[in-house]
Amino acid sequence: MAEGNHYGDRVNMIGGFGNKGIVYNHPAPQQQPTLDEALRTVVALMRELRAEVPSEDRGSFDEALPVLAADEAATAPPVRRRALLTVAGIAAMLGTVGTPLLDAARAALELLGVGG
Repeated sequence: MAEGNHYGDRVNMIGGFGNKGIVYNHPAPQQQPTLDEALRTVVALMRELRAEVPSEDRGSFDEALPVLAADEAATAPPVRRRALLTVAGIAAMLGTVGTPLLDAARAALELLGVGG
């Protein structure tokens, strides 16, 4: 046997029949959601967390909701971007309870080409 480091698979098959070789059971790569799916997630989380938003921020939060819930064709990308940034900022201020919303807003922003 050779000395030194060995990298990769090492397989020894002695005898037997019907050998299949190495079977790799890797999960399929996760598909990235579409912008529409990402925005639906943001809107759903916004509705769930609205009561947690401080009253002084609730106006901005409520103004962002219809912008993000509207059809893609009905809202200009810069307007949608500003609404997502507002929501992300408010979600960050909520702390742990806002983490799912913050993550969803970031994912939507990445699909818009912001951050990443």
